[in-house]
Amino acid sequence: MAETLSDLYQKLVELQQDILREVQQAQQRFSYRLEHNRIIFDPELIREYKAGWAHLLRYVFGAHPKHVLTAPVIYSCIVPAVLLDLWVSAYHAICFRVWGIPRVRRSDYIVIDRHYLPYLNLLEKLNCIYCGYFNGLIAYVREVASRTEQYWCPIKHARQPRSIHNRYPLFVDYGDAEGYRRQLKYLRHHFDPSPLL
Repeated sequence: MAETLSDLYQKLVELQQDILREVQQAQQRFSYRLEHNRIIFDPELIREYKAGWAHLLRYVFGAHPKHVLTAPVIYSCIVPAVLLDLWVSAYHAICFRVWGIPRVRRSDYIVIDRHYLPYLNLLEKLNCIYCGYFNGLIAYVREVASRTEQYWCPIKHARQPRSIHNRYPLFVDYGDAEGYRRQLKYLRHHFDPSPLL
């Protein structure tokens, strides 16, 4: 059974690598490239995008009432998000150093770059910054939490969670007391950057 799981994990890694290759091919299709973390668009494409740019006033006044009414609720989440960011970052900076867990590079998870797209209006750019921050923050927090879980309790659940983090497959099977005692020391000291990408 372990070989079968190992084979499935390997296939998952290969699929994730295929997805990354597709993203790189999209860069060529949509005429942009990355240079030193800067996004460079083909100038002709920028002119083309701006010709179809949704005017900000049309965008705002043409918005559906349900979007206008729920916008304050959406943006109110920034307060707990920033508090979560500060709290987890402090926890991460203190505890990971003490425990010897490799630090998580926050910038690998919080990626804010969609606001550079020339075809978005100002409000759409703001929305993209917010979503990039919020979803990246959740991914960053999940990685900090998954490394903490790997250090303290690397045991799979008896009931399968709907979604698992990329470290979960490395954990010891539920009920395997001998495996837990045998593997705990190893798991506390071996943190690949991303075991399954």
